Amino acid sequence: MLIDGKPELGRVLFAHGAGAPMDSEFMEAVAQALVAGGLQIVRFEFPYMQKRRDDGKRRPPDRQPKLLQYYGELIGQYQEEGVPLYLAGKSMGGRMATMLADHDAVAGCFVYGYPFYAPGKLDRPRIDHLQQINTPVHIFQGTRDAMGRQEIVDSYELAPAIQLHWLEDGDHDLKPRKKSGITQDEHIADAVESTLQFCQLISEGNA
Repeated sequence: MLIDGKPELGRVLFAHGAGAPMDSEFMEAVAQALVAGGLQIVRFEFPYMQKRRDDGKRRPPDRQPKLLQYYGELIGQYQEEGVPLYLAGKSMGGRMATMLADHDAVAGCFVYGYPFYAPGKLDRPRIDHLQQINTPVHIFQGTRDAMGRQEIVDSYELAPAIQLHWLEDGDHDLKPRKKSGITQDEHIADAVESTLQFCQLISEGNA
């Protein structure tokens, strides 16, 4: 478990993606930027990733029920009266976050690269629950993400509570190509700024 910052604006349970741990370069960059803005960030690892850390062996993610159970237990552990609680995640972790977003203790959800479909499997979108969510969900997505390109995702009918933030030429790590004239750091900064703006509204009671 990695806990950074103080919950001035709230507390975020930040879940990693399928293949990279909680202290990956991407997770570190987003977490520290959110901490600088006044959020407390709680990073954790799902059981399969904990085992990989122990023995160095790569494993596939645990099955969805186990992932959700573990994440759900953390919600119970970290909810606190008077402290807004948010769920967030990178890729798979973000997908799990959205599946728990309507928990009574959760004030909002943030996803940094949502896996709308597996690469090459556009006919099997992972959106059923995204059509019924009531809690505010902000998804920060690169326009050329191989797991959710803009021209594909824009055709989905998603719940009104979901807000898509498109980041020009970004891939699944929000990284654009050099020719775009934009950097990954700039895209992360934009996503973080939008995240903090929403949390500020919640803190002020205006959302």
